[in-house]
This record gives sequence, C-alpha cells and structure tokens, in this order.
Amino acid sequence: MQSIAVIGSGQMGTGIAQTVAQHGIQVMLADIDLARAEAGKAAIDTALGKLVGRGKIEVDEAEAILGRITAVADYSPMKDANLIIEAATEREEIKQSIFEGAGKVLSDDAIMASNTSSIPITRMANHSPDAERFIGLHFFNPVPVMGLIEVIPGLATSQETTDRTSAFAKALGKEVVLSQDEPGFVVNRILLPMINEAIFLLGQSTAGIEDVDKGCRLGLNHPMGPLQLADFVGLDTCLDIINVLYRTTRDTKYRPAPLLVKYVEAGWLGRKTGRGFYDYTGDAPVPTR
Repeated sequence: MQSIAVIGSGQMGTGIAQTVAQHGIQVMLADIDLARAEAGKAAIDTALGKLVGRGKIEVDEAEAILGRITAVADYSPMKDANLIIEAATEREEIKQSIFEGAGKVLSDDAIMASNTSSIPITRMANHSPDAERFIGLHFFNPVPVMGLIEVIPGLATSQETTDRTSAFAKALGKEVVLSQDEPGFVVNRILLPMINEAIFLLGQSTAGIEDVDKGCRLGLNHPMGPLQLADFVGLDTCLDIINVLYRTTRDTKYRPAPLLVKYVEAGWLGRKTGRGFYDYTGDAPVPTR
C-alpha cells in the first residue's frame, strides 16, 4: 500500500501513523480540525526526537519519517488512500459518523478499517459504503513498540480484503492474530475481564493495589499488574470495552466493577489524567489507596 489515511490523532492514531511512516508509507493524519491533526503530528515529532536522543534512529531518518506524514482537516484528500483506518475513541456513534463521512471519498479498490478494540465489525460495516471492503484492524498501545495486530473480518468481509489487510499488517513488522467477529475479539475478550475482576478484588478489599498487581506480576509472570495496565490503557477506555462486552453478550460475567465506574465518574482515568489507581504526578507511580 502506498498511501494510508488515519482518522483520529490521539495516542492510538499517532502511534499508527508513526509506525506506518517508519515503514516508508505516506500517511494522512486527520482529526476534527486541522489544529488537532497538527498537534498529533507534533506529538509524533516529539516521539521521534526521543528515539534520536536514545540513539535508536538518526536525525535524517526522523525527518524523513515525519515528512511522510501530512496533517489534513477533512476527508477529501483521502480519495487517494489505499486504506483508511479509523482510530477514534471507543464510542460506536462516533465511529459510525466517521465511516459515513470517509465512505463518501473511499476509492473503488480501497479498504476501510476500524481500530476498534471490542465493537462488532459486522455491525459497523453497515455504515461503510461496501461491507466487503470493511474490516477490523486492531493495533495495540504503544503501537510502535507492540508486536501484534488483530485482523477481524466481518460477516461480509471478502477474503481479498482479509488477505490484503493481513499483508499490510505483516509489512509493518507485526505478527497477526486472525479473529472471528466476536465481542472483544481475542486479546480484550481475555484481558478486560481480568482487569475488571482485579478492580472487583480491590473494591471488595480482598487486597490492596500493590498486592493485586504484585500477585499478577510474580504469580502469572506478567510484565505489568492489571491495575497499572488499566491506568495505562485509560480507565474510561476499559469501561467502554467492558460495557460493549456486557451489552453485546448480555452475560453478567462482564458486569463493570462499581469501583471502575466510580473512578471514571471522578475523572480519575489513569496516566493521561495523572491519577487512576496510581498517582503519576511524581517521579514514580504511587498507589492511591
């Protein structure tokens, strides 16, 4: 693929754009206005500067990567894209609006993909111009570092679309997991119930934050405890995903932990707000309770 469009210039969108540009592909980065898209490109510039500072890449390479990224204000330039990737927040109504808008300029042989981490692909495909060319393409955060992409065809997705999308993911140096279109797919179907259960344990005072995380780090050999990981993902995102699982399956085992709901209502969303289960305002994370 020669040209990719990424819609959404937050943490995931900028990570996708940076990764794609690092592999020699032209990227259009869009958001609700040009200022936000430019801010996303500036964040990528900062990230590349850190790589230069650590000796991971050279200055001229960083400049070349950034030069492949163009901030855009609307959908019209995306008519030349081979692949349009939606990377907006995990709210279905927002994604639907993006698919409908970007679908008006989607070229006849281009693919439209969603970076959703949980929402059914088959359902969202109804808001694209061609369900056969619609697919789930789930990157993991931080995108430049994580080695996995989930590829999720919907019920109507063609085999050609699945093959082209998988080839694209592998061309980025990623391993591919192919998942059927079930809520949460593979990774989040396993991960979010674990995080949710860890929050239940905390809310019921079974153990404290440090002991819950230590138990999973040392007892399960996980690199990060579930509460710290929830902070990293964003507690609002965790709640959105577990709610999708709960509403879609109607299975009470996915009922959100009350403490998770309270933290989100309080605006304690994790690292991005400076406070979640840990306080991030100092030099090192400190448990908040």
